[in-house]
Amino acid sequence: MKKFRGFTLTEVLITLAIIGIVAAITLPSLLVNVNEKAWDAQRKALHARMAQAIGQMNGLAGYGTYTKGETDENTVDTVAESFIIEALSKVYKINNVCGPDKLSSCGIPSNITILGGASGINFPTKMSELNTVLLQDIGTVGSSYGSNADTKAAAFETINGESIAVFYNPYCGNDTTENHFVQSKMCANFIYDLNGTEGPNQVGKDIGFMTAFYNKNSVLVSPDISEKYTTGRSYTGDSTTSDAAAICKEQEENLRLPDRDEAASIFVNSVLANTKSDTADMWTGSIISTGDTGLAWRQSNNGFRGKTPRTQILYVHCISK
Repeated sequence: MKKFRGFTLTEVLITLAIIGIVAAITLPSLLVNVNEKAWDAQRKALHARMAQAIGQMNGLAGYGTYTKGETDENTVDTVAESFIIEALSKVYKINNVCGPDKLSSCGIPSNITILGGASGINFPTKMSELNTVLLQDIGTVGSSYGSNADTKAAAFETINGESIAVFYNPYCGNDTTENHFVQSKMCANFIYDLNGTEGPNQVGKDIGFMTAFYNKNSVLVSPDISEKYTTGRSYTGDSTTSDAAAICKEQEENLRLPDRDEAASIFVNSVLANTKSDTADMWTGSIISTGDTGLAWRQSNNGFRGKTPRTQILYVHCISK
């Protein structure tokens, strides 16, 4: 009779231990990949829904009341909450609205990690905490002015489970083809958390931002920001913009230059995007004209957006396609 030998208890335990070690090593990375793919799909769907809602509005300016007092207690500021209730909720399904002092009731986390940041920061609760330059009186270029309305954020929850904080400028203006500052063109800025207070609460993962520009013919952009790439390389001639774009592609095939509105959104959210220390202007992929004297739009770190001969030394910031 042929005898069959089974596994000993020791062999079974060793095998299970090996399986456990392999699982402990591979499962976290697999879960990260699954989460990031899910966040990417949810992010794109959220932007599509919000862009459709913004496009249905007749205008984005003028909601609520902002009257600056000598102190915060004496300042009347109802603009962000009014914008959500009186404008956005008419074209977008909203579950819950939370005032400036109750952001956490709408799932807004109190602490988040910025892009590339090693530690957390307090979640921004007013315009100046997005970027202090938004409030500077920077003068005029043509008919464009800086803004000094340090409005507070309000928040809402979507029926899909996202938590969104809204920063609103009731005085925003319209687009122009001339050089200008973007401060007065930004109507509403949205910081979203795709899963509420659940982790990791990190910009570039479950947290991102969208910005609506221009009171009429409004556009909503949601730059899919990646880690920052910079260069001091000087570009000349017709190849300037393509050379700048090539830097993104060299880092990763899926990276590109932001267009002029996406670059403006990164400027507005400089604290979250971790670009506040930049000392040079930013390249965009928006070409105005070609040839030896060709022009492209640039975004300055003081908010100025201008037509630039493509022979400048500019920073290169990359976003995902």
